[in-house]
Amino acid sequence: MNPVDILITILALAGGVAVGYFLHRYQAEKALENQQDKADNILKGASEQARLIESQARENAVKIVQAAESEIKERRIELSKETDRLDKRRSEFENRVEKFEQREQALNKRQSQVDKRGNEIDKLYEDQLKKLEQIAQLSTEDARKELFAATEKEARGDMARIIRQIEAEAREEGEKRARKLIADAIQRVASEHVAEVTRAVVTLPNEEMKGRIVGRNGRNIKAFEQAAGVDVIVDDTPDSVTVSCFDSVRREVGRRALSKLILDGRIHPAHIEKIVEDETRAVEKIINEAGEQAAYDANITGLHPEVLRMMGRLKFRTSYGQNQLAHAVEVSKLAGILAAEIGANVELSKQGGFLHDIGKAMDHNQEGTHAKLGAEFCKRYGVNSVVVNAIESHHHEVDQLTVEAVIAEAADAISGARPGARREDLEAYIKRIRSLEEMSLSFEGVQQAFAIQAGREVRIIVKPEAIDDLASARLARDVAKKIEETMQYPGQIKVTVIRETRSTEIAK
Repeated sequence: MNPVDILITILALAGGVAVGYFLHRYQAEKALENQQDKADNILKGASEQARLIESQARENAVKIVQAAESEIKERRIELSKETDRLDKRRSEFENRVEKFEQREQALNKRQSQVDKRGNEIDKLYEDQLKKLEQIAQLSTEDARKELFAATEKEARGDMARIIRQIEAEAREEGEKRARKLIADAIQRVASEHVAEVTRAVVTLPNEEMKGRIVGRNGRNIKAFEQAAGVDVIVDDTPDSVTVSCFDSVRREVGRRALSKLILDGRIHPAHIEKIVEDETRAVEKIINEAGEQAAYDANITGLHPEVLRMMGRLKFRTSYGQNQLAHAVEVSKLAGILAAEIGANVELSKQGGFLHDIGKAMDHNQEGTHAKLGAEFCKRYGVNSVVVNAIESHHHEVDQLTVEAVIAEAADAISGARPGARREDLEAYIKRIRSLEEMSLSFEGVQQAFAIQAGREVRIIVKPEAIDDLASARLARDVAKKIEETMQYPGQIKVTVIRETRSTEIAK
């Protein structure tokens, strides 16, 4: 290619570049003008909108100012009215204060007159009092003492009447409620009148059997007593011997073993030991079964087997002719009924009634009362603390902490005091009757005392000149309290004080 062509080519390229440059610049300027127009349009719209908003704001401000001025005007009117009302009240108050000041002045004048009249009355009273003392020949202090004494005597009489009335009403209402609960509980339990009594007398087929029981030189009876831990009494009673022991379980083992030996006919030391061992195991089995059966009858579950075994020992224990295991079942049922009636815990009440006398099953090697021993034994085997307190407190050796403990005591009293539940021997009965009468006669002013209704009531005849009506009521409470503190008895003992005066004149 020659230089001219090259130059032409270069010029053509340079012209194309220049044309492209100017064309691009023209497009850029055109786009810039479009953007400027758009910006001017936007600014123009914003300016118009701003003028519109400013116009609306001015209108709203004018309205707010007008409303505020209207409200201020109303408030000024109301304030003016309130000011007028306060001015009127102030004027009325000032008038009233002025009237009060006038009345106070009048009262002060009258008070001075009253004080003057009071001084005159006091002086007149002193003069009259001196004249009365001269006429009565009695000082004011002595008269006051006599008046106080007469008033006190009259007040004490009224107090005694009110106390007797309140006590009678409370006793009547309480007895109605208690009779209803107790009667319902007893009827629902419906147990036997007298439970079976464990006997220790063994019947013999003939008199010759006594000699076989004793054996040569007494070896048989000695072997039996040593093996069974009992005393065998062979006396003049025909066709019978007596098994004696302070332990009711060992006494039962001895009775059963002796009865079996008599039926078997082989009575010698070796056979005696074997029979006693067999009967000991049989009685233990009976004890376990009796405890489980008693818990089943009382509908009580969850007791430790050792507790049930100890309860089974009560099968051979009696109190005033009442079997203690049957008594425990009966007390449990009564406690459950009473607890349901008054809304207490039925299960704990039943357990407390069932276990309350478990301490009577303990042997003589453990010291303490049966309530304390029973509570410690049950606590050892995880019995509920509420039940433990019911056992320990049913003879008031400790405080009763729950209503279930009170229910257990009440159920125990009901079971022991119902007709036919217990019986006592003649000697103990006479001793109790005599103790009641002697205790009543020990009080001052008592003339005679009689225990009646099998010791359920004491009637006391007092000297009317030594004891008045008020003292009679106090004497009845004192005697009842002393009986509670010093005597053991089932049920209740009623104390009646009789005061009688007689006046006799002879017409001539």
